[in-house]
Amino acid sequence: MGQARAKIAKGKARPKSLVLDSGALIAFERADARMRALLREVLDSGVRVIIPAGVLGQVWRDPTRQVALGALSRASTTTVASLDQVLAEAIGILCGKRKTSDVVDASVVLTARREGAPIVTSDIDDLHHLDNAVVLHRI
Repeated sequence: MGQARAKIAKGKARPKSLVLDSGALIAFERADARMRALLREVLDSGVRVIIPAGVLGQVWRDPTRQVALGALSRASTTTVASLDQVLAEAIGILCGKRKTSDVVDASVVLTARREGAPIVTSDIDDLHHLDNAVVLHRI
């Protein structure tokens, strides 16, 4: 199917959670066949989908047109990860250390670290810049 699906399926064990970045949500919303297949497989297998709150904010524009995205964000196996003070401060520190200002990308990386989860992304380079040890799957 897609590169992301193939890489996740080849892992030693299926992850318990999967973090989606903005590119992954946009691909889902645009009915990208690889992203839809990946999410079908993930949701059918009970893997928890995590969407950092800032990511949802970057993508969410019109609930009357974004029906599939709304359904995904409200699914019983989906968690929208909150941005609280502790995470916000950690994001600021990470951005300072890596000399970047993209707080949403930093929130994706830190959420994945906290959850021990891989990230599905279209933005491999920027996320690796923040943390080259985080597991990334290109969509």
